[in-house]
Amino acid sequence: MRRIGLFLIILIAVIVIAACGGRGSAGNVTQDINETTYVNENPGYEETAKILTDGLSPSSGRIFLFGEVHGIPEIMDRQLEIWGDFYHNYGMRHLFIEASYFTAQFLNIWMQADDDTILYQLFYDWRGSPAHNPHKLVFYRTIKNYFPETVFHGTDVGHQSASTGQRFIRHLTDNNLQDTESYRLTRESIAQFNHFNREGSHAVRAYYKPRNFIREFDRLGNQDVMAIHGGAHIASEYFLGYTGVPSMATVLRERYGDALQIVDMSHYASPRSEPYRVDIISVGGIDFEASYFGIDRHSFTTGDGREIIGREFWRLENAYEYFRDNPLTGNVLPFHNFPMYVEVGQVFIMDIHLADGTVDRGYYRASGHYWNNLRSTQEFTP
Repeated sequence: MRRIGLFLIILIAVIVIAACGGRGSAGNVTQDINETTYVNENPGYEETAKILTDGLSPSSGRIFLFGEVHGIPEIMDRQLEIWGDFYHNYGMRHLFIEASYFTAQFLNIWMQADDDTILYQLFYDWRGSPAHNPHKLVFYRTIKNYFPETVFHGTDVGHQSASTGQRFIRHLTDNNLQDTESYRLTRESIAQFNHFNREGSHAVRAYYKPRNFIREFDRLGNQDVMAIHGGAHIASEYFLGYTGVPSMATVLRERYGDALQIVDMSHYASPRSEPYRVDIISVGGIDFEASYFGIDRHSFTTGDGREIIGREFWRLENAYEYFRDNPLTGNVLPFHNFPMYVEVGQVFIMDIHLADGTVDRGYYRASGHYWNNLRSTQEFTP
């Protein structure tokens, strides 16, 4: 079995919560766009919010940033409760989501529409991403029915550029809106996606997302907002282990200070409590009962071109005392990645399945460690 480096392990650790939608179809879209007009091809990832403001003064409003595990009904239901409280009791109207600028604009148009045609079109475009979840339809319909003055703001790069993005470009063109800011920002969002798609690196997203967030938030002036993003974006310090690439929360904290409030919602997910079966696995010459919790089928391609097709999990029973002092590799796996409940004093095995048929096995122990503000297990050498 091949070993996978630190970056890849950390990428796997947060991939479920970090990305709303995959990279989409291969190749760039809207080739007529002069990307250098909209995108710095060498953005300098060490840049922070001080250089990303476009001359805007910081908003005096507050940001309530909620980090989620994408696609979990229990989390979406809790978000609706919180938004309902903010909306009715505190007068909030602006909801920031981890979607493209043009997706959020389509949602705003749909909020005024008499039917759900636009929503169904978006849902179709979300195929292959965590957003393609029937409960997502319930989530947005609930907002339309009970919080009808909600305004959506998209802060991600232009996922679904070849479908949703092109459809929104046609909408603007058909309505003679080519000279508007909406048209410019749509093209900018598509160009950001093209850059991300070429590089194949989530560091590109980590650069653009806070820039897009700051643009949308500062234009509101003094409005409080709720923001829903993947849990990786609420981590402190660096994103995905890239030295010099701050997480979105880190950039926003630098600009807005204590006006940024962060809430981790991963504990609202419902991990599996009982294993599917109990195996016997030998580690270090010792046989352990190994509770098997299944395989997830999230597939994605890493920056070095390897295709991950799934991750498989076991919990080694009564194994912690055997491995509590074994040397660490430096890799981490946050608790929210596991399909079962994780407690300090437990040991786990994770097999990473690659499309070429190879499998990489890692051993992790929960010792009370935190990585970037997230409770995490640490990989060790058995």
